Amino acid sequence: MKAQDSRVLLTGATGGIGKSTARALLGAGASVMLVGRSVPALESFHRELTGEGISPSRLKWVPADLTRHDDITRLASESARLGCNVVIHNAGLPSFGPLAEHSPDEMAAVLQTNLLAPMLLTQALLPHLQTLPAARILFVGSALGSIGLPGYSVYSASKFGVHGFSQALRRELAGSGVKVQYIGPRSTDTGFNSAAVQAYNRATGTAQDSPEVVAGAIVQMLEDEAVERVLGFPEKLAARLNGLAPEWLDGSFRRHRQSLQNHAATTRVART
Repeated sequence: MKAQDSRVLLTGATGGIGKSTARALLGAGASVMLVGRSVPALESFHRELTGEGISPSRLKWVPADLTRHDDITRLASESARLGCNVVIHNAGLPSFGPLAEHSPDEMAAVLQTNLLAPMLLTQALLPHLQTLPAARILFVGSALGSIGLPGYSVYSASKFGVHGFSQALRRELAGSGVKVQYIGPRSTDTGFNSAAVQAYNRATGTAQDSPEVVAGAIVQMLEDEAVERVLGFPEKLAARLNGLAPEWLDGSFRRHRQSLQNHAATTRVART
């Protein structure tokens, strides 16, 4: 599907990857419906884009809390009214640290936002999407949806779930006009990463991509219709190896475990 033929519902539109993706889509000729929880953030980003010369006819914004069923229903109705033929599930919550540090409420919020919300929104959107001659559902997952790293047990659970959901749905909808895609960015240099994550990345030599690189890959994927893609090397290779024989990689994460233990020790000291 060409970008200029796309009317995109983009969740998480005011985050780092979201803003870059909106700009990349608009630059390629798409129309975009920006979705986020914060009305002021949406209004500000909308003003910013129109101030840069984007026609208001190609740009809408809709506030929605994707953990609320009523908001999902309203968003699906508005998407159908505007004729959206592409959905990019980009909204998400971060989670990092030893499992023992996570509260039940935090774990529930991460799974609700990262996994259940896109599942429910997809379900609500499908009746409209299936009436179209061609439609796309693109999930922005993570390399951590293919590779489980120490410190990311909760986050990886949510992204492995999104990865599995996208695969099953792609096969369920095979032969229809609705195509399902999944992209797994590696660590991205945005405010999504806390100071602790940045320290972990430095200690483990984890490379980061800019949000513009990720956004460009999303637009390219929409146009070339690849079904799955993990970004970056060695992450792409590690994802393949992990799928074949995950135990082969277990010994590769000593630095990650050590960094996580250091983080945990620092956190304990700070609390005393």
